[in-house]
Amino acid sequence: MIAELTAAHFEPLRDQAFTLTSVEPPLSLRLIEVQRTGKGERAGGAFSLLWQSGDGAVLPQGIYAISNDALGEIELFIVPVGRADGGIQYQAVFT
Repeated sequence: MIAELTAAHFEPLRDQAFTLTSVEPPLSLRLIEVQRTGKGERAGGAFSLLWQSGDGAVLPQGIYAISNDALGEIELFIVPVGRADGGIQYQAVFT
């Protein structure tokens, strides 16, 4: 399923809640940016996603199960990219 995802799947989900279900307690994230980044190797082109969490401990980069009502649960490699707006931002890149 991940190989079939495109930026178009995520664009309507901007500002919606996602939940990292593979951590305890589950962590709530809000999708704040969907950025198309070029052609890439995948159908639909390369893109990146940026989520914002509340303030708290920073999770290390890794593969996490993340769920959303529209997409269901998928596993993504996410990376913490910094603190902003009172929380932590995490990014996933699709090439």
